[in-house]
Amino acid sequence: MNLREKYGIPSNAVITVAGTVGVGKSTMTTSLAQALGFRTSFEKVDTNPYLDKFYADFERWSFHLQVYFLAERFKEQKKIFEYGGGFIQDRSIYEDTGIFARMHYEKGTMTPVDYETYTSLFDAMVMTPYFPHPDLLIYLEGSLDDILQRIEERGRPMEQQTPISYWEEMHGRYENWINNFHACPVLRLNINEYDVLKDANSIEPIVEKISYFMRQTELLKK
Repeated sequence: MNLREKYGIPSNAVITVAGTVGVGKSTMTTSLAQALGFRTSFEKVDTNPYLDKFYADFERWSFHLQVYFLAERFKEQKKIFEYGGGFIQDRSIYEDTGIFARMHYEKGTMTPVDYETYTSLFDAMVMTPYFPHPDLLIYLEGSLDDILQRIEERGRPMEQQTPISYWEEMHGRYENWINNFHACPVLRLNINEYDVLKDANSIEPIVEKISYFMRQTELLKK
């Protein structure tokens, strides 16, 4: 009996993992998928035609980049539900509008007209009864110091060169976003309470939490 059967998690469940850079979204996605016998859905960065252009000129390409992300995530979300569920998803469609597009608008790297166009498109595509929202969003959270330490430990050059003030801002924006998020149920996990890389068995208490949380959510719907 695998953990999905042991804890009664539906085989068609769709669970999204969210959180700022460095919290371990990809690791959690992989570990949960293995534990539950689910497929994974990861963000496709290599095929993005706007990413390099965007980093060279934020103001010119921020709108194009965000629309591209929206379209790709929308297609991926549809594909997941057409498969019949059973997926763990790395990063949600909601973070783009709630955090990144808003940040560009507030910092002046996306015009008010482009931002209004983007948010109208997002609302028409995603914030409707017809869009298949995940059964659960797992939000990985930790203090700014915890996240900076993890970024330091994994040693990616681009992240190492990024000013601490940027990570501080992203941490604050993520916290503000999740505190106002209502599109689907949210389970918060503190990154200090488990270590799925060093201890494979630490995934089981997380699966147990997911099961309990999903059952409670179903009871509240009745």
